[in-house]
Amino acid sequence: MVMSSDVGLRAAKIKAHELRTQSKADLLKQLEDLKKELSQLRVAQVTGGNAARLSKIRVVRKSIARVLTVINQTTKSQLRGHFAGKKWVPLDLRKKLTRSKRRALTRFQLAQKTSGQVKDRIHFPQLKYAVQA
Repeated sequence: MVMSSDVGLRAAKIKAHELRTQSKADLLKQLEDLKKELSQLRVAQVTGGNAARLSKIRVVRKSIARVLTVINQTTKSQLRGHFAGKKWVPLDLRKKLTRSKRRALTRFQLAQKTSGQVKDRIHFPQLKYAVQA
């Protein structure tokens, strides 16, 4: 048994995988339409609209969030592709990691030796001992 309010909710719900196939212009247009619909629903809420329409506010809000999420994810993935292999990458595109790992020395920095360490290696090489079997 399906209630009449459920039918209206299912029709308005937008799937994220369907949004990913659309262009950015289509997504922005859909976002604008959803925002207009939300403002109309809010007016209906104030004036005392029917319960079926008022329950649609939540669905429209979530749909707006889905559209914005898809827009942001596609934009970020395009930027990641643009900055791939470059020397400098914007902060929001870098790996998050942990604070200590972000501040840790790189492998190259760890491998570097001071001039004193280099001289010690030359003048005092590691001794090799013959072990009797």
